[in-house]
Amino acid sequence: MSETPVKDHVVVQHLDVHPYGRTNSITGPPIDLYENGYVDPVYQAKAHILNRSIQDIGMGKYQWGLFVVAGFGWFADSAWPSMSGLILTPVVNEFQFNGPFLSLASNIGLFFGGLIWGLGCDIWGRRWSFNLTLLIAGLFGVVAGASSNFASLAILMSFVGIGVGGNMPVDAAVFLDFVPGSHQYLLTILSIWWCLGQLLASLIAWPLIADYSCSSSTGCDRSDNMGWRYLLFVLGGLTLFLWGIRFFVFTLLESPRFLSGIGKDTEAVDVIRKLAEYNGKPCPLTVEELEAPGKIHGREVLGSPGRRRVLSEGSGFAIDHIRALFATPKMAWSTSLLIVVWGVIGLASTLYNNFLPYILTTRGVTFGDGSLYVTYRNQVILSMVGIPAALFAGWAVESFRMTLLNDLWRNKGLTGTFLFASTTSRTSNELLGWNCGYALFSNIMYGVLYAISSEIFPAVHRGTGNCLTSTAKGVFGVMAPVIALYANLSTAAPVYVAGSLLLFAGFVVLLLPYEPRGKVSI
Repeated sequence: MSETPVKDHVVVQHLDVHPYGRTNSITGPPIDLYENGYVDPVYQAKAHILNRSIQDIGMGKYQWGLFVVAGFGWFADSAWPSMSGLILTPVVNEFQFNGPFLSLASNIGLFFGGLIWGLGCDIWGRRWSFNLTLLIAGLFGVVAGASSNFASLAILMSFVGIGVGGNMPVDAAVFLDFVPGSHQYLLTILSIWWCLGQLLASLIAWPLIADYSCSSSTGCDRSDNMGWRYLLFVLGGLTLFLWGIRFFVFTLLESPRFLSGIGKDTEAVDVIRKLAEYNGKPCPLTVEELEAPGKIHGREVLGSPGRRRVLSEGSGFAIDHIRALFATPKMAWSTSLLIVVWGVIGLASTLYNNFLPYILTTRGVTFGDGSLYVTYRNQVILSMVGIPAALFAGWAVESFRMTLLNDLWRNKGLTGTFLFASTTSRTSNELLGWNCGYALFSNIMYGVLYAISSEIFPAVHRGTGNCLTSTAKGVFGVMAPVIALYANLSTAAPVYVAGSLLLFAGFVVLLLPYEPRGKVSI
């Protein structure tokens, strides 16, 4: 180990390993995603120092615990949006309304949730957003089960969406802030929680809705149609339980990159010290090391009046975080394409997934086996397919020598292809088979896309970047029920639209200028 003196007698240590982390036999040297092209050299230098420190501490029990509690957000993001589809048939039978309006209410909530919590976590920090989202979703979910009419149900489900909508933007940012660069692939595998949420929601819905629901809208009253209410009670209670584990059992440390980004280098180093202590390792970082890049470039550091402007100008204002994501033509192109991709997928997936149980039921009636039991049994089968898909996605991006962008393009194309193929079904089992193919590749697609989006955005603006993509998904998700209001859901129209959009999104991802595989996010 050698030492080099720098300005103001600050000492920077040069370790005998690559400064961004240890070399991986598969990915090679884990270089910075932006290499030397990021607009703020001080931020980039400090991100390198923090990356090196977290890599030196290694993947320990704190990160594995974070993998679990962050996974709760993926779980909620899957289970709750699927409620609009799972409870649709019995709710329509009881309240006699136009079905797409329920999905519309839920997606409006998801839109505002992604906007509020995504921007907020870059302004007031990760901890508040991380700890409040599940609480809001669980509370309003339980209350929604007591709804006596469609209006109250729609309003309460929109508030559930406000809580749920913040999970993905915040939890992805939190996880990447602490995971070593050598284990960033785990962000892809985190999507297994998304699959588990879908599976558990379907497993709970299967017996409850099949056994405690009206068979038709004729004479359907509350006492004969309690299944969907039981489902909301159970899932709301489970969400509150998961929030309790997050809040009372696991102590989330504030993001060291966020703290350093607002000039609190001492607190950032203290977080690294606590992380090392929790994992049983020595602290590899000092305050002098983290402050050194700012002193070299003549920037003010902690203790000065302008300390909130060390890494990002105007950290307290969301507009500055948004502008930073468009600071160069390359960054602007990348951010714009990600927004387009997420918007298109938001429209395609919402249009298809939210109405899948209804489509299965109506097509099943045509095939002669459209009972609620068969419909929700098939939904469980489709959900089970997603679990190996998430594991395969994480394994593939590390084991195969293919870029993440090519992997994403292939899976988007295959997802759309299976949707088109489902329109050729002549029996219920054929329709189920094609949908299994769709479920497999769509889950791989989501796992890779979530990882790419979060890794491309720099940490100091990652919450805002995730907010923009989540908001685009929410805006187009709101459009899906509007389209469904004018489409015949008993035909293949929603399938054709969703499949075409997915194929289009597959071509768009090939235009992204950054390839995250083998590189460390900053």
